[in-house]
Amino acid sequence: MAKRPSTFLQRDVTRALKATVAAGIEVAQLQIDKNGNIVIVVGKPQAETNGHDNTSWDEVLHGNY
Repeated sequence: MAKRPSTFLQRDVTRALKATVAAGIEVAQLQIDKNGNIVIVVGKPQAETNGHDNTSWDEVLHGNY
């Protein structure tokens, strides 16, 4: 399978982040979709979840989520 060319460059990501921070906005998350669109989610960063939900099963079963 041939490797596809990248749809974004590191400098694009760097520029977007630097501009956001320079505007005084906190970055909670940065996402890049398959088309190379850069999405910056603003707000306070949340704890690392490693792709898993932090909700315990006890909370789910008792409706406290």
